[in-house]
Amino acid sequence: MSSHSFTPRLTLHDLRKLAATRKLAMLTCYDAGFAATLDAAGVDLILIGDSLGMVVQGHDSTLPVTVEHVAYHTACVARGAARPWIVADMPFGSFQASPEQAYGNAVRLMQAGSQMVKIEGGAEMAPTVEFLVRRGIPVCAHVGLTPQHVNVFGGYRVQGRGADAVNRLQAAAQSLQDAGAAMMVIEAVPEPVARGLAQSLQLITIGIGASAACTGQVLVLHDMLGAGTGRRPRFVKSFMAGADSIEAAVRAYVADVQAARFPGPEHVYAETPAA
Repeated sequence: MSSHSFTPRLTLHDLRKLAATRKLAMLTCYDAGFAATLDAAGVDLILIGDSLGMVVQGHDSTLPVTVEHVAYHTACVARGAARPWIVADMPFGSFQASPEQAYGNAVRLMQAGSQMVKIEGGAEMAPTVEFLVRRGIPVCAHVGLTPQHVNVFGGYRVQGRGADAVNRLQAAAQSLQDAGAAMMVIEAVPEPVARGLAQSLQLITIGIGASAACTGQVLVLHDMLGAGTGRRPRFVKSFMAGADSIEAAVRAYVADVQAARFPGPEHVYAETPAA
């Protein structure tokens, strides 16, 4: 009999059970060393985000990231973390052409070590979500501010302001859930709108600049650690302040998310722009 200990990786069933008692803590991660730290600190979910294009590769958007990049970093993270549920981003251009294209690229990310893929977009992506789910690939949808649409939005702008925008967002979220998405990131949406989504949907909701009512929260690891330069979005909080190590900072983030102390009112957006 082997003497090695074994830590089972969390499943969707486990996440749903945990969410019935507390909030879920998610962070981005791109390498084995940080993945091990996040695992030790109690992070529930790790996202290999296409944000790696900006925080790792130095680009000014996520658009240059390829499937090969995400697969490489997913494999690194999967080797470093034993317990967290692993979600891999489908990068720009890897899923929009057809459901078949999305399936082929999703298979590559699943084979690299992810348990779920994340797809940005609204109701137009529902057929692709359904196609993947029917073939055994769990999907996390992503609505609100979707960074791959930065050139359409004219920058990184809060989404879901105004009655028409709210109606489109609500319809999109419902269609993605109906298509079989098991999880949904809601990004940069006014708090009352995000709260309404979180309360009306049955899937796991992950907020970022959205609402504390979401099932869980996510931040980019580098933002959470106060790394990098430039203007930080409203929803970012550095947890390194007062922490004596990176693991301590991550533990503080996890504790605040799980206890619904983060995000606070200062980290979410009002219904209308400030005067």
